[in-house]
Amino acid sequence: MRRHSCFVFLFCGIFLPGILGFPQTNTSIDCDSLLPNYEVEPQTSAPPYIIAVSFDNFEPGNEVQVTLEALGDAGFKGFNLQAREIDGDVPVGTFKITDPNTKGLECHNMTNSAVSNTNSDVKQKVTTTWIAPHDVGELQFIATVVQNLENFWVGIQSKTLTPTHSESVNATGKSKRKVCFSV
Repeated sequence: MRRHSCFVFLFCGIFLPGILGFPQTNTSIDCDSLLPNYEVEPQTSAPPYIIAVSFDNFEPGNEVQVTLEALGDAGFKGFNLQAREIDGDVPVGTFKITDPNTKGLECHNMTNSAVSNTNSDVKQKVTTTWIAPHDVGELQFIATVVQNLENFWVGIQSKTLTPTHSESVNATGKSKRKVCFSV
């Protein structure tokens, strides 16, 4: 009898959610379109999320801290975060995974070129570190954030970051570059 009870309990735990049609909590978000694998349309209202960055400027190899944060008590279960050049559609740079709620993704055969969630627990904030590549222009961090199965926002953008090597020299011959140090 004990063996039978274990089997019934295991069966119910594994198969019953699928039989009853409970929604899946695992979400995959396309690297290019940043759309989740849902049939629901994205929200068009202002997103209750922000992307904050630690620097306005960067040089190749700089590490930029990037934080995706809910405003108020919005919370989120899933996300995909990338850095893209302005008007670009391919991720640039790589992420160093520092938050246990995040994992690196491979987009366009580049390891850790995007970052996503490791679980569907509700989060208020996640932080990661982005490493700037060589030969990249102005960029923004762009994200899709999934609040729940019915509500998600696509194309949330950070402020624009400028590479310091692209700034010109002013009329006095002195560089207008700002030096960024990461700690």
